[in-house]
Amino acid sequence: MTESTAARKPRRSAGSKAVGTTGAKRTTRKTGTAAAKGSETELVQLLTPEGERIEDPAYAEYAQYVADITPDELRGLYRDMVLTRRFDAEATALQRQGELGLWASLLGQEAAQIGSGRATREDDYVFPTYREHGVAWCRGVDPTNLLGMFRGVNNGGWDPNSNNFHLYTIVIGSQALHATGYAMGVAKDGADSGVIAYFGDGASSQGDVSEAFNFAAVYNAPVVFFCQNNQWAISESNEKQTRVPLYQRAQGFGFPGVRVDGNDVLASLAVTRWALERARRGEGPALIEAYTYRMGAHTTSDDPSRYRHDDERAAWEAKDPILRLRRFLESANHADEGFFGELEAESEALGKRVREVVRAMPDPDRFAIFENVYADGHALVDEERAQFAAYQASFAEAEGV
Repeated sequence: MTESTAARKPRRSAGSKAVGTTGAKRTTRKTGTAAAKGSETELVQLLTPEGERIEDPAYAEYAQYVADITPDELRGLYRDMVLTRRFDAEATALQRQGELGLWASLLGQEAAQIGSGRATREDDYVFPTYREHGVAWCRGVDPTNLLGMFRGVNNGGWDPNSNNFHLYTIVIGSQALHATGYAMGVAKDGADSGVIAYFGDGASSQGDVSEAFNFAAVYNAPVVFFCQNNQWAISESNEKQTRVPLYQRAQGFGFPGVRVDGNDVLASLAVTRWALERARRGEGPALIEAYTYRMGAHTTSDDPSRYRHDDERAAWEAKDPILRLRRFLESANHADEGFFGELEAESEALGKRVREVVRAMPDPDRFAIFENVYADGHALVDEERAQFAAYQASFAEAEGV
Protein backbone atom coordinates (compact mmCIF):
# COMPACT_ATOMS: atom_id res chain seq x y z
CA MET A 1 0.00 0.00 0.00
CA THR A 2 1.27 3.45 -0.89
CA GLU A 3 2.01 6.09 1.72
CA SER A 4 1.05 8.87 -0.68
CA THR A 5 -1.56 11.25 0.63
CA ALA A 6 -2.21 12.83 -2.76
CA ALA A 7 -4.29 9.86 -3.87
CA ARG A 8 -6.36 9.69 -0.71
CA LYS A 9 -10.10 9.93 -1.17
CA PRO A 10 -12.40 11.50 1.38
CA ARG A 11 -14.22 8.83 3.31
CA ARG A 12 -17.73 9.33 4.56
CA SER A 13 -18.33 9.32 8.26
CA ALA A 14 -20.36 6.54 9.81
CA GLY A 15 -23.84 7.46 8.65
CA SER A 16 -27.27 7.40 10.14
CA LYS A 17 -27.97 3.91 8.84
CA ALA A 18 -26.30 2.33 11.81
CA VAL A 19 -28.59 -0.47 12.86
CA GLY A 20 -30.76 -3.21 11.48
CA THR A 21 -30.74 -3.64 7.72
CA THR A 22 -30.18 0.03 6.75
CA GLY A 23 -33.79 0.97 6.39
CA ALA A 24 -35.12 -1.84 4.21
CA LYS A 25 -38.55 -3.18 5.18
CA ARG A 26 -38.05 -6.19 7.38
CA THR A 27 -40.12 -9.29 7.80
CA THR A 28 -39.79 -12.32 10.03
CA ARG A 29 -39.22 -15.89 8.99
CA LYS A 30 -38.97 -18.92 11.21
CA THR A 31 -35.50 -20.33 11.39
CA GLY A 32 -36.15 -23.01 13.98
CA THR A 33 -33.42 -25.42 14.99
CA ALA A 34 -32.99 -27.47 18.10
CA ALA A 35 -30.87 -24.67 19.51
CA ALA A 36 -33.34 -21.88 18.79
CA LYS A 37 -36.58 -23.70 18.27
CA GLY A 38 -39.62 -21.51 17.83
CA SER A 39 -37.65 -18.29 17.51
CA GLU A 40 -38.51 -15.82 14.78
CA THR A 41 -35.75 -13.66 13.34
CA GLU A 42 -35.28 -11.50 10.30
CA LEU A 43 -33.69 -13.47 7.49
CA VAL A 44 -32.78 -12.25 4.01
CA GLN A 45 -33.72 -15.00 1.59
CA LEU A 46 -33.87 -14.86 -2.22
CA LEU A 47 -34.09 -18.59 -2.97
CA THR A 48 -36.31 -20.93 -0.94
CA PRO A 49 -35.25 -24.46 0.06
CA GLU A 50 -37.59 -25.67 -2.70
CA GLY A 51 -35.59 -23.72 -5.27
CA GLU A 52 -38.05 -20.88 -5.89
CA ARG A 53 -36.88 -17.31 -6.45
CA ILE A 54 -38.37 -14.80 -4.03
CA GLU A 55 -39.28 -11.32 -5.23
CA ASP A 56 -40.14 -9.68 -1.94
CA PRO A 57 -39.94 -5.88 -1.51
CA ALA A 58 -38.47 -6.52 1.93
CA TYR A 59 -35.27 -7.73 0.28
CA ALA A 60 -35.14 -5.21 -2.59
CA GLU A 61 -32.12 -3.39 -1.14
CA TYR A 62 -30.08 -6.57 -1.49
CA ALA A 63 -31.83 -8.29 -4.42
CA GLN A 64 -30.71 -5.53 -6.76
CA TYR A 65 -27.17 -6.86 -6.47
CA VAL A 66 -28.16 -10.13 -8.19
CA ALA A 67 -31.03 -8.82 -10.32
CA ASP A 68 -29.07 -9.24 -13.55
CA ILE A 69 -27.33 -12.51 -12.71
CA THR A 70 -27.06 -14.70 -15.80
CA PRO A 71 -27.73 -18.44 -16.22
CA ASP A 72 -24.02 -18.91 -16.85
CA GLU A 73 -23.19 -17.21 -13.54
CA LEU A 74 -25.75 -19.35 -11.75
CA ARG A 75 -24.20 -22.48 -13.19
CA GLY A 76 -20.83 -21.16 -12.05
CA LEU A 77 -22.06 -20.80 -8.48
CA TYR A 78 -23.42 -24.34 -8.59
CA ARG A 79 -20.13 -25.65 -9.96
CA ASP A 80 -18.20 -23.86 -7.21
CA MET A 81 -20.32 -25.44 -4.48
CA VAL A 82 -20.20 -28.94 -5.95
CA LEU A 83 -16.42 -28.93 -6.44
CA THR A 84 -15.82 -27.41 -3.02
CA ARG A 85 -17.93 -30.12 -1.40
CA ARG A 86 -16.08 -32.81 -3.38
CA PHE A 87 -12.72 -31.49 -2.27
CA ASP A 88 -13.92 -31.28 1.32
CA ALA A 89 -15.19 -34.87 1.26
CA GLU A 90 -11.86 -36.08 -0.15
CA ALA A 91 -9.93 -34.26 2.55
CA THR A 92 -12.10 -35.86 5.23
CA ALA A 93 -11.47 -39.29 3.73
CA LEU A 94 -7.73 -38.65 3.56
CA GLN A 95 -7.69 -37.77 7.24
CA ARG A 96 -9.50 -41.01 8.07
CA GLN A 97 -6.86 -42.86 6.07
CA GLY A 98 -4.06 -41.31 8.10
CA GLU A 99 -2.84 -38.91 5.39
CA LEU A 100 -3.86 -35.76 7.30
CA GLY A 101 -3.59 -35.08 10.99
CA LEU A 102 -6.86 -33.13 11.15
CA TRP A 103 -9.51 -31.63 8.91
CA ALA A 104 -12.24 -29.03 9.50
CA SER A 105 -15.14 -29.77 7.16
CA LEU A 106 -17.35 -27.09 5.61
CA LEU A 107 -20.17 -29.52 4.77
CA GLY A 108 -23.43 -27.56 4.66
CA GLN A 109 -21.78 -24.14 4.55
CA GLU A 110 -20.98 -24.05 0.83
CA ALA A 111 -23.54 -21.38 -0.09
CA ALA A 112 -22.38 -18.94 2.59
CA GLN A 113 -18.77 -19.31 1.49
CA ILE A 114 -19.20 -19.37 -2.28
CA GLY A 115 -21.78 -16.58 -2.27
CA SER A 116 -19.65 -14.28 -0.14
CA GLY A 117 -16.41 -15.31 -1.82
CA ARG A 118 -17.74 -14.50 -5.29
CA ALA A 119 -18.84 -11.08 -4.01
CA THR A 120 -15.21 -10.03 -3.48
CA ARG A 121 -13.13 -8.14 -6.00
CA GLU A 122 -9.56 -9.05 -6.87
CA ASP A 123 -8.22 -6.08 -4.88
CA ASP A 124 -10.26 -6.91 -1.77
CA TYR A 125 -8.45 -8.71 1.04
CA VAL A 126 -9.78 -11.77 2.87
CA PHE A 127 -8.97 -12.91 6.40
CA PRO A 128 -10.25 -16.50 6.92
CA THR A 129 -10.42 -18.86 9.86
CA TYR A 130 -9.53 -22.50 9.16
CA ARG A 131 -12.75 -23.64 7.45
CA GLU A 132 -13.03 -21.21 4.51
CA HIS A 133 -12.16 -23.75 1.81
CA GLY A 134 -14.91 -22.41 -0.45
CA VAL A 135 -13.68 -18.83 -0.10
CA ALA A 136 -10.14 -20.00 -0.85
CA TRP A 137 -11.51 -21.62 -4.01
CA CYS A 138 -13.12 -18.33 -5.04
CA ARG A 139 -9.84 -16.49 -4.44
CA GLY A 140 -7.95 -18.84 -6.75
CA VAL A 141 -6.01 -20.75 -4.09
CA ASP A 142 -5.32 -24.28 -5.30
CA PRO A 143 -7.23 -26.59 -2.93
CA THR A 144 -4.23 -28.86 -2.56
CA ASN A 145 -2.34 -25.93 -1.02
CA LEU A 146 -4.78 -26.00 1.89
CA LEU A 147 -3.75 -29.49 2.90
CA GLY A 148 -0.07 -29.13 3.75
CA MET A 149 -0.80 -27.49 7.09
CA PHE A 150 -3.27 -30.21 8.01
CA ARG A 151 -0.63 -32.81 7.10
CA GLY A 152 1.94 -30.99 9.20
CA VAL A 153 4.45 -30.23 6.45
CA ASN A 154 4.07 -26.43 6.25
CA ASN A 155 2.56 -23.47 8.05
CA GLY A 156 0.12 -22.45 5.33
CA GLY A 157 1.08 -23.44 1.82
CA TRP A 158 0.38 -20.29 -0.20
CA ASP A 159 1.53 -16.70 -0.54
CA PRO A 160 -1.22 -14.50 0.96
CA ASN A 161 -0.25 -11.58 -1.28
CA SER A 162 -0.73 -13.59 -4.47
CA ASN A 163 -4.47 -13.94 -3.95
CA ASN A 164 -5.16 -11.37 -1.22
CA PHE A 165 -6.17 -14.34 0.91
CA HIS A 166 -4.52 -14.53 4.30
CA LEU A 167 -3.20 -17.76 5.79
CA TYR A 168 -5.65 -19.83 7.82
CA THR A 169 -6.01 -18.62 11.40
CA ILE A 170 -6.27 -21.25 14.12
CA VAL A 171 -6.42 -18.84 17.06
CA ILE A 172 -10.14 -18.20 17.47
CA GLY A 173 -11.24 -14.67 16.61
CA SER A 174 -7.83 -13.03 16.19
CA GLN A 175 -8.31 -12.57 12.43
CA ALA A 176 -11.09 -10.04 13.09
CA LEU A 177 -8.50 -7.73 14.64
CA HIS A 178 -6.04 -8.39 11.82
CA ALA A 179 -8.71 -7.54 9.26
CA THR A 180 -9.68 -4.34 11.06
CA GLY A 181 -6.10 -3.14 11.25
CA TYR A 182 -5.57 -3.93 7.59
CA ALA A 183 -8.78 -2.09 6.68
CA MET A 184 -7.68 0.95 8.66
CA GLY A 185 -4.51 0.94 6.55
CA VAL A 186 -6.54 0.66 3.36
CA ALA A 187 -8.51 3.74 4.41
CA LYS A 188 -5.36 5.72 5.19
CA ASP A 189 -3.92 4.80 1.79
CA GLY A 190 -7.04 6.13 0.08
CA ALA A 191 -7.75 2.86 -1.69
CA ASP A 192 -11.33 1.89 -2.53
CA SER A 193 -10.91 -1.82 -1.84
CA GLY A 194 -12.70 -3.69 0.92
CA VAL A 195 -11.68 -6.19 3.57
CA ILE A 196 -13.70 -9.16 4.79
CA ALA A 197 -13.11 -11.21 7.93
CA TYR A 198 -14.65 -14.64 8.47
CA PHE A 199 -15.39 -16.19 11.84
CA GLY A 200 -17.90 -18.54 13.44
CA ASP A 201 -20.60 -18.11 16.04
CA GLY A 202 -18.26 -19.40 18.71
CA ALA A 203 -15.64 -16.80 17.86
CA SER A 204 -18.24 -14.08 18.32
CA SER A 205 -17.91 -14.73 22.07
CA GLN A 206 -14.20 -13.88 21.97
CA GLY A 207 -13.04 -10.51 23.19
CA ASP A 208 -10.93 -10.07 20.06
CA VAL A 209 -14.07 -9.86 17.94
CA SER A 210 -15.69 -7.23 20.14
CA GLU A 211 -12.49 -5.20 20.10
CA ALA A 212 -12.40 -5.46 16.31
CA PHE A 213 -16.02 -4.26 16.10
CA ASN A 214 -15.20 -1.25 18.25
CA PHE A 215 -12.05 -0.24 16.38
CA ALA A 216 -13.78 -0.72 13.01
CA ALA A 217 -16.69 1.46 14.06
CA VAL A 218 -14.63 4.24 15.64
CA TYR A 219 -12.23 4.44 12.69
CA ASN A 220 -14.93 3.82 10.07
CA ALA A 221 -12.85 0.99 8.60
CA PRO A 222 -13.89 -0.56 5.26
CA VAL A 223 -14.32 -4.06 6.69
CA VAL A 224 -17.11 -6.60 6.50
CA PHE A 225 -17.43 -9.05 9.38
CA PHE A 226 -18.86 -12.30 8.02
CA CYS A 227 -20.06 -14.63 10.77
CA GLN A 228 -20.96 -18.14 9.65
CA ASN A 229 -23.41 -19.10 12.35
CA ASN A 230 -23.45 -22.88 11.98
CA GLN A 231 -25.09 -22.99 15.43
CA TRP A 232 -22.51 -25.11 17.18
CA ALA A 233 -19.27 -23.80 18.68
CA ILE A 234 -17.89 -27.33 18.84
CA SER A 235 -20.43 -28.71 21.34
CA GLU A 236 -21.89 -25.42 22.58
CA SER A 237 -25.19 -24.40 20.97
CA ASN A 238 -26.23 -20.84 20.18
CA GLU A 239 -28.50 -20.67 23.21
CA LYS A 240 -25.41 -21.01 25.44
CA GLN A 241 -23.61 -18.23 23.60
CA THR A 242 -26.08 -15.41 23.08
CA ARG A 243 -29.52 -14.16 24.08
CA VAL A 244 -30.06 -12.16 20.88
CA PRO A 245 -29.42 -12.98 17.21
CA LEU A 246 -25.76 -12.37 16.53
CA TYR A 247 -26.31 -9.78 13.81
CA GLN A 248 -27.97 -7.50 16.36
CA ARG A 249 -24.66 -7.07 18.18
CA ALA A 250 -23.60 -4.64 15.47
CA GLN A 251 -26.20 -2.17 16.72
CA GLY A 252 -24.34 -1.65 19.96
CA PHE A 253 -21.18 -0.70 18.08
CA GLY A 254 -22.92 1.67 15.68
CA PHE A 255 -22.93 -0.11 12.33
CA PRO A 256 -25.41 -2.25 10.34
CA GLY A 257 -26.00 -5.92 10.99
CA VAL A 258 -27.87 -8.26 8.65
CA ARG A 259 -28.92 -11.88 9.02
CA VAL A 260 -28.95 -13.79 5.75
CA ASP A 261 -30.02 -17.32 4.88
CA GLY A 262 -26.58 -18.90 4.73
CA ASN A 263 -27.90 -21.85 2.72
CA ASP A 264 -29.04 -19.47 -0.03
CA VAL A 265 -26.11 -18.72 -2.32
CA LEU A 266 -27.94 -15.86 -4.06
CA ALA A 267 -28.78 -14.12 -0.80
CA SER A 268 -25.22 -14.61 0.49
CA LEU A 269 -23.83 -13.16 -2.74
CA ALA A 270 -26.22 -10.20 -2.74
CA VAL A 271 -25.82 -9.19 0.90
CA THR A 272 -22.03 -9.46 0.77
CA ARG A 273 -21.91 -7.35 -2.38
CA TRP A 274 -24.04 -4.77 -0.60
CA ALA A 275 -21.77 -4.75 2.46
CA LEU A 276 -18.52 -4.61 0.50
CA GLU A 277 -19.72 -1.85 -1.79
CA ARG A 278 -20.79 0.35 1.10
CA ALA A 279 -17.41 -0.31 2.74
CA ARG A 280 -15.58 0.70 -0.44
CA ARG A 281 -17.66 3.90 -0.61
CA GLY A 282 -16.39 4.86 2.82
CA GLU A 283 -19.55 4.06 4.77
CA GLY A 284 -17.79 1.90 7.32
CA PRO A 285 -18.13 -1.66 8.60
CA ALA A 286 -21.04 -4.07 8.52
CA LEU A 287 -21.78 -7.42 10.16
CA ILE A 288 -23.32 -10.28 8.18
CA GLU A 289 -24.62 -13.27 10.09
CA ALA A 290 -24.98 -16.16 7.65
CA TYR A 291 -27.47 -18.45 9.34
CA THR A 292 -26.45 -21.94 8.27
CA TYR A 293 -25.64 -25.34 9.73
CA ARG A 294 -22.56 -27.49 10.15
CA MET A 295 -23.78 -30.85 8.87
CA GLY A 296 -20.56 -32.62 9.76
CA ALA A 297 -18.28 -32.66 12.77
CA HIS A 298 -16.49 -29.57 14.03
CA THR A 299 -13.27 -31.28 12.99
CA THR A 300 -12.38 -34.90 12.38
CA SER A 301 -11.51 -35.21 16.07
CA ASP A 302 -15.09 -34.36 17.06
CA ASP A 303 -18.11 -36.63 17.55
CA PRO A 304 -21.26 -34.51 17.03
CA SER A 305 -23.55 -37.42 18.00
CA ARG A 306 -22.59 -36.73 21.62
CA TYR A 307 -24.27 -33.32 21.72
CA ARG A 308 -26.90 -33.05 18.98
CA HIS A 309 -29.72 -35.18 17.59
CA ASP A 310 -30.00 -36.80 14.19
CA ASP A 311 -33.39 -35.19 13.56
CA GLU A 312 -31.76 -31.77 13.75
CA ARG A 313 -29.33 -32.64 10.98
CA ALA A 314 -32.12 -34.23 8.94
CA ALA A 315 -34.12 -31.01 9.09
CA TRP A 316 -31.16 -29.07 7.74
CA GLU A 317 -30.35 -31.60 5.05
CA ALA A 318 -33.72 -30.67 3.56
CA LYS A 319 -32.30 -27.14 3.20
CA ASP A 320 -29.13 -28.35 1.47
CA PRO A 321 -27.63 -25.35 -0.37
CA ILE A 322 -26.52 -27.37 -3.39
CA LEU A 323 -29.83 -29.15 -3.83
CA ARG A 324 -31.62 -25.80 -3.48
CA LEU A 325 -29.76 -24.23 -6.39
CA ARG A 326 -30.04 -27.37 -8.52
CA ARG A 327 -33.80 -27.30 -8.13
CA PHE A 328 -33.86 -23.72 -9.33
CA LEU A 329 -31.55 -24.42 -12.28
CA GLU A 330 -33.73 -27.32 -13.37
CA SER A 331 -37.06 -25.53 -12.92
CA ALA A 332 -35.81 -22.47 -14.81
CA ASN A 333 -34.25 -24.63 -17.57
CA HIS A 334 -30.85 -23.08 -16.89
CA ALA A 335 -29.03 -26.44 -16.80
CA ASP A 336 -29.53 -29.86 -18.38
CA GLU A 337 -28.31 -33.36 -17.66
CA GLY A 338 -25.29 -32.78 -19.86
CA PHE A 339 -24.12 -30.00 -17.56
CA PHE A 340 -24.62 -32.08 -14.43
CA GLY A 341 -22.89 -35.08 -16.00
CA GLU A 342 -19.83 -33.06 -17.03
CA LEU A 343 -19.64 -31.55 -13.56
CA GLU A 344 -19.74 -35.00 -11.97
CA ALA A 345 -16.78 -36.06 -14.10
CA GLU A 346 -14.91 -32.88 -13.19
CA SER A 347 -15.68 -33.53 -9.53
CA GLU A 348 -14.21 -37.02 -9.65
CA ALA A 349 -11.11 -35.73 -11.43
CA LEU A 350 -10.62 -33.16 -8.68
CA GLY A 351 -10.89 -35.85 -6.00
CA LYS A 352 -8.32 -37.98 -7.80
CA ARG A 353 -5.90 -35.07 -8.12
CA VAL A 354 -6.23 -34.19 -4.44
CA ARG A 355 -5.49 -37.80 -3.43
CA GLU A 356 -2.43 -37.98 -5.65
CA VAL A 357 -1.01 -34.66 -4.46
CA VAL A 358 -1.48 -35.44 -0.76
CA ARG A 359 0.03 -38.90 -1.03
CA ALA A 360 3.03 -37.41 -2.81
CA MET A 361 3.64 -34.96 0.04
CA PRO A 362 6.50 -35.79 2.42
CA ASP A 363 5.77 -37.18 5.83
CA PRO A 364 5.87 -34.51 8.52
CA ASP A 365 9.11 -34.11 10.44
CA ARG A 366 8.24 -35.43 13.89
CA PHE A 367 11.07 -33.52 15.51
CA ALA A 368 10.26 -30.14 13.97
CA ILE A 369 8.17 -29.26 17.03
CA PHE A 370 11.38 -28.91 19.05
CA GLU A 371 13.01 -26.48 16.63
CA ASN A 372 12.87 -22.69 16.98
CA VAL A 373 11.26 -22.81 20.43
CA TYR A 374 14.18 -20.81 21.82
CA ALA A 375 16.64 -18.82 19.74
CA ASP A 376 19.66 -20.26 21.53
CA GLY A 377 18.30 -23.64 22.57
CA HIS A 378 17.21 -24.80 25.99
CA ALA A 379 18.20 -27.70 28.23
CA LEU A 380 14.61 -28.73 28.92
CA VAL A 381 13.76 -28.81 25.21
CA ASP A 382 16.87 -30.91 24.59
CA GLU A 383 15.75 -33.32 27.29
CA GLU A 384 12.24 -33.57 25.83
CA ARG A 385 13.67 -34.15 22.34
CA ALA A 386 15.79 -37.00 23.66
CA GLN A 387 12.81 -38.55 25.44
CA PHE A 388 10.74 -38.36 22.26
CA ALA A 389 13.56 -39.89 20.22
CA ALA A 390 13.76 -42.80 22.65
CA TYR A 391 9.99 -43.25 22.45
CA GLN A 392 10.09 -43.34 18.65
CA ALA A 393 13.01 -45.79 18.70
CA SER A 394 11.03 -48.16 20.90
CA PHE A 395 8.65 -48.86 18.01
CA ALA A 396 11.50 -49.93 15.76
CA GLU A 397 12.87 -52.14 18.51
CA ALA A 398 9.46 -53.75 19.01
CA GLU A 399 9.15 -54.49 15.31
CA GLY A 400 12.56 -56.15 15.34
CA VAL A 401 11.57 -58.56 18.11
